[in-house]
Amino acid sequence: MCGIVGAAAKREVGNILLEGLRRLEYRGYDSAGLAILNSAGNLERLRRLGKVQSLNEAYKEKPLEGSLGIAHTRWATHGKPSEKNAHPHQSGGTAIVHNGIIENHETLKSELKDSGYIFESDTDSEVIAHQLHFELKHAKSTRDGMISLLNKLEGAYAIAVVDETNPEKIFAARLGSPLVLGLGIGENYLASDPQALRPVTDRFIFLEDEEIVELTKSEISIFGHNRDSIERRAITLDARNDPADKGNFRHYMQKEIFEQPEAVKKTLAGRMGKTKVLVDCFGVGAESVFQKVKSIQIIGCGSSYYSGLVAKYWFEQLVGVSCQVDIASEFRYRKNVVHENTILVAISQSGETADTLAAVRNIKDENYLATLSLCNTPNSSLVRETDFTLMMEAGVEICVASTKAFTNQLVNLLMLVSAIGQSRGCSPGVVQEIFDALNSLPSEIEEILNLDIDIERISERFVEKNNALFLGRGSHYPIALEGALKLKEISYIHAEAYPAGELKHGPLALVDDSMPVVAVAPSNELIGKLKSNLEEVRARGAQLLIFADESISLNEESALTVLKIPACSKITSPILYTIPVQLLAYHVAVFKGTDVDQPRNLAKSVTVE
Repeated sequence: MCGIVGAAAKREVGNILLEGLRRLEYRGYDSAGLAILNSAGNLERLRRLGKVQSLNEAYKEKPLEGSLGIAHTRWATHGKPSEKNAHPHQSGGTAIVHNGIIENHETLKSELKDSGYIFESDTDSEVIAHQLHFELKHAKSTRDGMISLLNKLEGAYAIAVVDETNPEKIFAARLGSPLVLGLGIGENYLASDPQALRPVTDRFIFLEDEEIVELTKSEISIFGHNRDSIERRAITLDARNDPADKGNFRHYMQKEIFEQPEAVKKTLAGRMGKTKVLVDCFGVGAESVFQKVKSIQIIGCGSSYYSGLVAKYWFEQLVGVSCQVDIASEFRYRKNVVHENTILVAISQSGETADTLAAVRNIKDENYLATLSLCNTPNSSLVRETDFTLMMEAGVEICVASTKAFTNQLVNLLMLVSAIGQSRGCSPGVVQEIFDALNSLPSEIEEILNLDIDIERISERFVEKNNALFLGRGSHYPIALEGALKLKEISYIHAEAYPAGELKHGPLALVDDSMPVVAVAPSNELIGKLKSNLEEVRARGAQLLIFADESISLNEESALTVLKIPACSKITSPILYTIPVQLLAYHVAVFKGTDVDQPRNLAKSVTVE
């Protein structure tokens, strides 16, 4: 979840590294640092607690001059946020930055202490610096020392190294944590994410697990199982508008919420025929696999898990296919009974979510027909390691709290429902209904976004609240879960979600006149039941906010606020009702003055357990 940047150039690299860190700050932001080899070949290091801005200010006061260096922005896993725990870590003339977790760090640390090494930090990463320094004493070359080091590490890592004995080279390696190389003219780079390097290059190589890199300003050498040439492996990414620019929006989250109509258009583009979803968009041979599907197993974490819960209703109700949904961190550690002809669907915005990746890698059951990933990051580990992939095409999402990626997950899942339904010969009427509902989504989302001012006005009532309850029924219960998660993530208000029918089984005890209750109320076969549940809440004096279909008869009262949502398809209503709960959470957080884009204790890409 941390961010790595490295550069070797003919010019000063300090500002290149700092800009790369700024673009990676969504991955980690409790401390940051850089290490640069100066013209004399000596290593200089600068670290600061806090966000990249703190490091940038320190750099302005004391610039580190040099044309080769590495940098890091951290999200703490071992050791609290502090300057001593910030990367790069140093041992003698060697400095390293690291993403991931070294599981055997305590054993290595004990051995290194016995050899006389002194540890300054509480991190697992410092072990890498000292272990490499130890290995280099006995190695013929830095590369040999790296190989010896990697043979001793257990866990996941992306590592970049600079060493005073090789003042022209950056060394790097990865196992289970992403690392990408950037190819320039007379200079080369590396980073956790190509986004960090977009100002300086559009040509990239995505490293594979267990590869080692030697990088200079004029040359890149890759050692490992992939024997393709550097040029053959290089990928040119499309030039796009800079996603790091907020434009006229106050926060990235606000910008990304309002980008959803366009994001949905992009994920539908090229995947919709004249009357149905194109099955081939899932990959070569997808239709023959889909024809055999009898069961779906979905795994994901956080919002990705909730999108899977919505899809369960779609699969079973629309096309009659059994569907199970699991949190990836639970799924990977329990014995699973797999039904015959099951397809595993793994959902991850980043494609590097550790638990989701591990679950996919652990699959050995022959009853799985295939694995399929829904992902927003091309060339990510999950994309490379599944049989089929559908890219979300949501664009770069910088805010930690997912918005447009979540809605695009739902769109992609509904496309998958249609594709599997078509392949298994489901009703043409259902296929057409899904197709029409998907095509209407972008304009319908725009209509709901027009309610932004009304939602902002309502959200001010939540500022002094400490708790909130979200209610939904059927396929909208997961949307209530997502609404509660968003409010928790960015406003720090404790929020829970329940199926509305469960109120009498415990949660109703919490409801009083100080508890705001948010209900998602589309026009469907469960609306009568939901109305009864809401009456139970009103009878306890709760402040009730209902996002309700405009056709539903509900009158506002002193403790009852109704926000009318434009009529829409019952199939896609879970997608559309996501928008108001996103806007509610956003405006509450703004009123409370929290850090909307980078909420405390969280990181965007969860690449560790």
